[in-house]
Amino acid sequence: MASGKSFVGVNLAKTLGYLFVDLDLYIEEKEQQSITNIFKNKGELYFRKKERFYLSELLEKNVQLVVATGGGTPCYYDNMELIKDTINAHSVYLRVSIKTIANRLNGETSKRPLIAHLERDEELQEFIGKHLFERSQFYNKANFIINADRDVSEILEEIIIELF
Repeated sequence: MASGKSFVGVNLAKTLGYLFVDLDLYIEEKEQQSITNIFKNKGELYFRKKERFYLSELLEKNVQLVVATGGGTPCYYDNMELIKDTINAHSVYLRVSIKTIANRLNGETSKRPLIAHLERDEELQEFIGKHLFERSQFYNKANFIINADRDVSEILEEIIIELF
């Protein structure tokens, strides 16, 4: 959340001349309902199965893509291995500090169901820290770990250097 996956992904795709796909939006389109409704009506297990299915579908396409996954995607099933084992696919972890994420989310908590209940900045930072700690074992399996606490042009430059 707020690591810059979509923003960096869109810009990387433009730079490389690839198509950009946000996995959550792709799922919403295919399922013809919002992620929130999928969770509410069918549960997280259903969502995670569909997320795995559609990630696999995208990786099988014979098209050059930049895919922004949800923050939880690498943490379920063998999604990270699936990405890494796919020929010509690479995973990039945009590592961002807790403080930067909190700053980016400042004023947006009401728009994000997972953090809407958090009223104080300390609560938000604690929530972010807990999730990053829990997910770091998966995120750190990425092919490339990029410091994303800086300008997008620097992030793009480093990703392109790593990829090529």
